[in-house]
Amino acid sequence: MEAPAHTGRLDELLHEVRRQMSRGTGADPRAVLDWLGRQIDAGVALVGSAGAVEAATARFPRQILPSLGPTLARLAGGQMAAAVTESGAFQVRLEALGARVPRPVLVVAGASAPTRDAASLVSHAGSVIALLDRAQDADTTFRGYQHKARQLRFAVFSALLAGDITLARRMTTGAVPALLDAERLRVYLLHCPPEDRDRLAQAYQDGSGYHGTGLMVHCPAFEEHLICLVADDDDAGADDADKADAADGTDADPKTAHGQGMVLRRLVRENPHYALGISSPYPLGATAEAYGQAVHALAAAHHTPERTAAYLGRTPLLPLLPRTDADAWARALLRPLATTPRATLDITRLAVTFPRSAVARLLDISRNTVSHHLRRVETALGLDLGEVRTRAALDLAFGLTGGQPEGGFGAADGRPVPTLDELLSTGPAHAWAREFLGPLRDTRGRDLHTTLRAWIDANTDAQRTARHLGVSRNTVRARLRAAEHLLSRDLLTTGSGIHDLVHALHISGLHQEV
Repeated sequence: MEAPAHTGRLDELLHEVRRQMSRGTGADPRAVLDWLGRQIDAGVALVGSAGAVEAATARFPRQILPSLGPTLARLAGGQMAAAVTESGAFQVRLEALGARVPRPVLVVAGASAPTRDAASLVSHAGSVIALLDRAQDADTTFRGYQHKARQLRFAVFSALLAGDITLARRMTTGAVPALLDAERLRVYLLHCPPEDRDRLAQAYQDGSGYHGTGLMVHCPAFEEHLICLVADDDDAGADDADKADAADGTDADPKTAHGQGMVLRRLVRENPHYALGISSPYPLGATAEAYGQAVHALAAAHHTPERTAAYLGRTPLLPLLPRTDADAWARALLRPLATTPRATLDITRLAVTFPRSAVARLLDISRNTVSHHLRRVETALGLDLGEVRTRAALDLAFGLTGGQPEGGFGAADGRPVPTLDELLSTGPAHAWAREFLGPLRDTRGRDLHTTLRAWIDANTDAQRTARHLGVSRNTVRARLRAAEHLLSRDLLTTGSGIHDLVHALHISGLHQEV
């Protein structure tokens, strides 16, 4: 075989390697075997480490394999690297591939012994198959590592959501992410196509599986959400920038996490299908509150030209209620749950805010399991958790008590228990509701106000709301989207802003406001 021809054949082999590596679908030894069979006019097979044929050309005489058994065993076991033998009318060459025992074996069978150049092509082809196999093993290992890293990041995020920073650190012993050494963080909630989440998380991942001073976490409940926790220790700079952003709609960038906030904002600018919601800075132990803010900010971001919005800070309702009376009301409402298992309470706290299917995905349990726990709570309380006003009241009660069952939710002390109407009739609650619903007070806004009230009365059923108002379902949803923007609350994606709307409308009704 002349040198140029030999070199040309090797170029063909390298082209096959490049083709397989660029394809990203795993090694395919069959293509290499077919190429080799054409070049040396012989039958070729790859015998796996378990002794079975993994791939072979059409011409390969499988009937010779039983007679090759002892030789194959020695090659696979590492006692020899190559062998030449005969089997009936066939001249057979065998080469072990790779260094890991048991090894696969390349078997070539022809009418005559391979020439020196043909034997060289056999060795080259065997080396290529071994390298492709190692590349596939490395790719499998890499995918496994990425999966485990993703699971660990979510576990850290879950611990932070529960306010347990110590647990988050214990999970990461030996490679504690820089985020856990920060005093405060922001949550950036990125809306993007689900298939982009892996690419983004890997692109900005460091060698330890984290993201520098941040953490990118796949939301298990909503496939379009990438949750980005970003360390933020520059109080004034970050707050001032986000306030300016919220006030004038510009794309000001808070000084957060050495530019990680800038990276996320740039991604949104460059991708028209992306959107970004940004929380205020919070201590690590209040990650749940920061996440809630980011959800609401994301709902508003969808309605801005920049598709980016920082949370518009408003005083929450809970601390404005009279503490003693509110605590008495909450404990009286939740007292029947005093002996309820903690798992049931945790599931219920999530289910009063998020759809049941989202809770199931978040906790990696079935939707039927979620429903089973909720039926137990409904029986104990004598309430229907399918009612939006019931869920809003329970969420408020859980927030007042912390939802902790230890020692029960308190025993009755003989004093009259205030009603929810009495709690919400106070001056501070009235002022809160006026501020919350304030953005709806204009000509167009009154249509939104009427739609929102009808929507809550219809238990958030858009079709029933449409029939009641005499408009289309699409019109109702368009008005709800507009209300999300004005109120800076998520109403339709996760529904986490519905409870504030329920309470604000309830309070305005108590004060006979429209």
